[in-house]
Amino acid sequence: MKNLVSAAGAALRSLLYPPRCESCAADVLEDEYLCAKCRKGARRIKPPFCDRCSEPFDGAITETFECANCAHRHFHFTHAVACFRSRGIVRELVHRFKYQREFHLRFPLADWLVETMSDERIAAQTFDALVPVPLHPARLREREFNQAHVLATLTGKRLGVPVHDCLSRVRNTTTQTRYDRTERMENLRNAFQLRQSAGVRGKHLVVLDDVFTTGSTVDECARMLIAAGAASVRAVAVARG
Repeated sequence: MKNLVSAAGAALRSLLYPPRCESCAADVLEDEYLCAKCRKGARRIKPPFCDRCSEPFDGAITETFECANCAHRHFHFTHAVACFRSRGIVRELVHRFKYQREFHLRFPLADWLVETMSDERIAAQTFDALVPVPLHPARLREREFNQAHVLATLTGKRLGVPVHDCLSRVRNTTTQTRYDRTERMENLRNAFQLRQSAGVRGKHLVVLDDVFTTGSTVDECARMLIAAGAASVRAVAVARG
């Protein structure tokens, strides 16, 4: 009886509020958020790309390689992985979720994160927990939620992986968009700290954020985790800038 009532409720909702594509408003199936055309419009990161930071390149490179930026930097994460560029429909959905509080968009964004977790750079080695990039308390009060934590919670639930909220942001840094790579690194220096009794020693961890560009934010998080004894740190995001 309970299943019948649930099915009847879903049918009534579909009749009164038919599901629409979040981008173009075309008809979609129940529990879908994008139509086939808009899904195809999401710009994927395809080979060749940097093995370390996922920066895509044009050309006929077939072997594994690191880009010039990564080759001259010391990262504390082994890989930073995203399946999509932060362009078009991907950027639109991230921004609407993050800045316009369209909370339901966490579902398609988590779908993309689950897909990202199947990348061999992540899937080749088991990990113990997802670590969301934290927001400073002032930014959290302003936004009312931490988008990385929300996405990590949903992604972890789907994958059966715990979320370890072991980092805090102790310095309210200015936006990274106006800075170059070197300035971003300096802007984030000592912006995070490990929570007491974090318990990361010997753990294999995956830092999760909505978007990364140069990798400076996830690397500073990884630096703190490695310094506290984490065995390894990788990073994932919905999209790469």
